[in-house]
Amino acid sequence: MSIDLEYAIKQDVRNNPVVREVDRDQKREFFRNLLWAAVCVGMLMFALLPRTNLLATGYRVGDLRSDLAQERIYERQYRLELEMLRRPQEVQARAMRDLKMVESTERTTIVLGRVPASPAASRAIVAAVR
Repeated sequence: MSIDLEYAIKQDVRNNPVVREVDRDQKREFFRNLLWAAVCVGMLMFALLPRTNLLATGYRVGDLRSDLAQERIYERQYRLELEMLRRPQEVQARAMRDLKMVESTERTTIVLGRVPASPAASRAIVAAVR
């Protein structure tokens, strides 16, 4: 029995090429499973895409409504300011202050005579012109 043990110890078995050899079937199965997983993830994303778009659109609509309400407040303020600036008293005050205009008096005012309106043309003349 010692000879068999001695023979087993001294025997050099070269199995490195066997261990390092690529298992093609395992590699093919791994890529096939990877492809199926990618297809499943793609289908899931395709199925959930409309829902996420709808959700994002809903958030955007809410933001736009709040922006619209804020812009309506600004519009109301600007209209009020415009109406205040268009008051005759404000226009007169700005004309005197900014444009250095003076208020007119009876001595500086010239009244022009109005020309009477010409009489309306008769229908016969209008018909002849046409």
